[in-house]
Amino acid sequence: MSTRTTANSHHVVIIGAGFGGLETVHRLAGAPVRITLIDRRNHHLFQPLLYQVATASLAPSEIAWPIRQLLRKRLDVTTLLASVEAIDKDARRVRLDDGSTVDFDTLVLATGARHAYFGHDDWEPFAPGLKTLEDATAIRGRILLAFERAEREADEHKLAALMTFVIVGAGPTGVELAGTIAELARSTLPADFRHIDTRKARIVLIEAGPRALPALREDLSAYAKRSLERLGVEVELGQAVTECTGEGVVYGGKTQAAATVIWAAGVQASPAAQWLDAPADRVGRLKVAPDLTAPGHPEIFAIGDAAIVARPDGRPVPGIAPAAKQEGAYVAQAIRARLAGEAAPPPFRYKHAGDLATIGKRRAVIDFGWIQLRGTLAWWLWGFAHIYFLIGVRNRLSVALNWLWIYARDQRSARLITQRGEAEGPSP
Repeated sequence: MSTRTTANSHHVVIIGAGFGGLETVHRLAGAPVRITLIDRRNHHLFQPLLYQVATASLAPSEIAWPIRQLLRKRLDVTTLLASVEAIDKDARRVRLDDGSTVDFDTLVLATGARHAYFGHDDWEPFAPGLKTLEDATAIRGRILLAFERAEREADEHKLAALMTFVIVGAGPTGVELAGTIAELARSTLPADFRHIDTRKARIVLIEAGPRALPALREDLSAYAKRSLERLGVEVELGQAVTECTGEGVVYGGKTQAAATVIWAAGVQASPAAQWLDAPADRVGRLKVAPDLTAPGHPEIFAIGDAAIVARPDGRPVPGIAPAAKQEGAYVAQAIRARLAGEAAPPPFRYKHAGDLATIGKRRAVIDFGWIQLRGTLAWWLWGFAHIYFLIGVRNRLSVALNWLWIYARDQRSARLITQRGEAEGPSP
């Protein structure tokens, strides 16, 4: 849609081009506003499939799109590639990394989150998290290089470490990573190597809590654990990681040597609350009012992983894409109502569509509340749901064909090692 606005139009500044930020832009189409969208990356990322880039199932270009391309027909939108350094909430001004400033009438913080190490940030070099394309390609390199180095390793102890993959955290990302790495080792790679048997790789999934996929019902969590174990994954529950080094991890008093450790145990919000000097929860999410505004500043909204939003029962709205999109749509509605002089919409109310997680090829769990599914049918529905939310026919077709090829032939075509120095990480 093409919309022309004037310099005197109400200026909406949106920081972050994730699901929430782009949904706000989309819902403001045709409104009497001019929009400035700021992001430190030039692409929108479909994060739910990021683990498939990290495990060589999909290429980065299949789950990411240039922001400017997505908004090329929106003449009311200016896109800036920049990082935010500070916000002057009283002057209504955003300062960018080059020292320039952007004034706003309304500000929307949709800045997402990064992985958190619960006070152990020194673990990050040894156990990278998975939030960006850079993270995914670096992890993909570590996984593939571990097998490459194992192929020519004569020392028995070093070989065992190279063939051990530890994932910390059994939420959806951890479970999906563990299942896919197991399939990569047992189905995709065996015929490619001559000196090692990749099927002997150990995949260890460590969770501090009592269940895998704790957000799901207990029977679905139990099914996920059994499915992972059938794939050969060692699931360690009720065991917190207490040390992480270049040699491996320590959990439950045990030391596990591993050349590859992946962190999927927690998130840390962006500095949005710090920019505003506003109250935040323990992971840094801004505490917002029921209308998603910052305390005392109705002209500033926060959505997605940048904000902590309570449901009527007191539980927080989950940090997932559908929630961010609903919040973005609500903010756009609120802005439109203000500009039209109409009553504000009622407080934001999140509508939960369900929880989905895949455990590997032909295995997934889905909880819609009124019905629960598991197994092959759940896997197909999971796949259709994710393809539906991809942007563009080309990407949908490309991902669908890749998945069908993996389903039929157990082959993953994106097994490229890039940025080798970064991807190798610590030596075992």
